[in-house]
Order: sequence, then structure tokens, then C-alpha cells
Amino acid sequence: MKYVWGVDVGGTSIKIGFFRESGELEDDFEINTRKEDSGKNILPDIADAILKFMKDRKISKDDVWGIGLALPGPVDAAGVITKAVNLGWGVFNVEKTMEELTGLDVCAGNDGNMAALGEMWQGAARGYLNAVMITLGTGIGGGVIAEGSVISGHRGSAGEIGHIHVNDDEDEACTCGNKGCVEQYASATGIVRLAGRELAKDDTPSSLRGLENLTARDVFTAARSGDKIAGEVIRLFGYYLGQAIGSVITILAPDVVVIGGGVSKAGSILIEAVEEYYRDYTFHACKDVPLVLARLGNKAGIYGAARLVINRNDYD
Repeated sequence: MKYVWGVDVGGTSIKIGFFRESGELEDDFEINTRKEDSGKNILPDIADAILKFMKDRKISKDDVWGIGLALPGPVDAAGVITKAVNLGWGVFNVEKTMEELTGLDVCAGNDGNMAALGEMWQGAARGYLNAVMITLGTGIGGGVIAEGSVISGHRGSAGEIGHIHVNDDEDEACTCGNKGCVEQYASATGIVRLAGRELAKDDTPSSLRGLENLTARDVFTAARSGDKIAGEVIRLFGYYLGQAIGSVITILAPDVVVIGGGVSKAGSILIEAVEEYYRDYTFHACKDVPLVLARLGNKAGIYGAARLVINRNDYD
């Protein structure tokens, strides 16, 4: 029996999973992300947590294939991360650094790609070799799986679905510096931005008016109740995300598109909003590609990171 570690590094917490090679999650836990001093404590903290766990369980390093890391930034084939702004990291070889700290083999990848790989392995895309995952959260991330393998692309930056251009008339800049990215309309913050714009157009009554901290969840809840403005916001959400998904499907022709992230908890109303439009922007041979909701929740990243280690060992 061999084991693998899957680690998903977030800006607030770090999720750590201990897996059997068969895919069974033996145990999982979280530690805080210490971002002070340019994030210099993050990898040592992960290493300490893993080595302590193995010591307490009397697990030999010979029984562990390695550690997979899901990171919030582009990671190239050599294991070099090209900045992770929300961790305070610059450019360095994260795989080599972690190997020196633990004495274990390490594989690293972008967190969106790892979430996609996790959903393909044990989640909503299980049984498919070609899949795209879109994560709708504060921003929009993505991952691409082709013939069972992650597509990393130039400098590890493949899968940045959130920055597909969908609106020529946008005046505000996206976090990436461009204007009119789908992230500006279909992320949690984008939905709130759309709602603010619709509320400012006129005095149409809406349950959204007067809410101190308007959230994307509030908008979906109001839309389900028949709120006119909320309904228009969700229509626009589906329109913009549908454009982006249509482009992705046309280029990649996946077997399935998985939608995850916090916003995906809205459920069927979200899928219905996107299905209203995405086929209008999809090549005719691919109009039957299904959209499905993710199943692994916030554990998708640790599953994918663990699978990355298994894939490397399978190919060695």
C-alpha cells in the first residue's frame, strides 16, 4: 500500500489530505496560512504538519509516493511558481524547496487545474478523459484536462477562463488589467457589481435594495422569489458566462464542463441561467456537451494534487 499527500494552499487556510493510492481519503485537516514576511512560513508549516502526522502514525517515507501542491498561481513544468500575489510569494522553485524540507518527492500545479483533476478522478467528471472545470468564487478560475492529463500551457498559465473577454463596452478594469473579462460579471464579486448597476438604473422595487452587505447568494435567493432586478442580474450572469463557456467548448471540445466554487452552491438556477445561452456560442458538433455541478466541494484541490503525484508515478 502506497500513500500520497494532497495540499491545497489558500490565502486563509491550507487544506491537507492523506490518501491511499486507490483514491480513498484516509484523513484530512487544515492549518492557517501565515502570509507575513512574504509567506516565508507557508511551506515550512506544511512540511512540519506532514512530517508530524507521519511520525505520529509511524508511516515511513518509503511508503509515500510524494506530496502534491495546489497553488494559487501559475506553475511551470519545472515546478517554478510565477508569483502568488495573495500569498506574498515571488518567483521560485516551489517543488525543489518543498522536497528539501520534507525529503519527499513533490509535484505542484495551479489550484484551478488541480480542482479539475480532482473532479475527474473522484468527482463530477469521473469516467471522462476530457474535462473543463470552472470555479466561480471571488474570482473565476479554471482547469483543463485532456486525455486524463492537466494542460498547463505557457508558464503554467493555461485555464485562466475568468479572463476570457466577453464585453467590449466595459469601462472598469478587471484585476488582470484588461476590461470586459467574464470574471467581472460571473464571479461572486461580479454578480454583486451587476446588481449594483441594475439597482442604479431606476427605482424598480427590489428586495435587494437597502441590504448592507449584498452578496451573490442574496441575488440568487431573490431571483428564486421572482424579484425582477435579481432575475435580470442572473440573466446577465448566464449570458456572459454562457459566452465564455461556449468559446471554451468550441476550442477544447471537452466531454463535460464542471462548474464549482462557492457560487456554484446556487445549484440548478445557475445551470439553467447558463444553459439559456451557452449553446448560442458553441460549435454545432459540441452543443451537447453537458454542464454539471462539482461534487467534491472545497476538497477538489487536495484530490487533484494527490492525483498529480499518482500520475507522475504512473508515468515513471
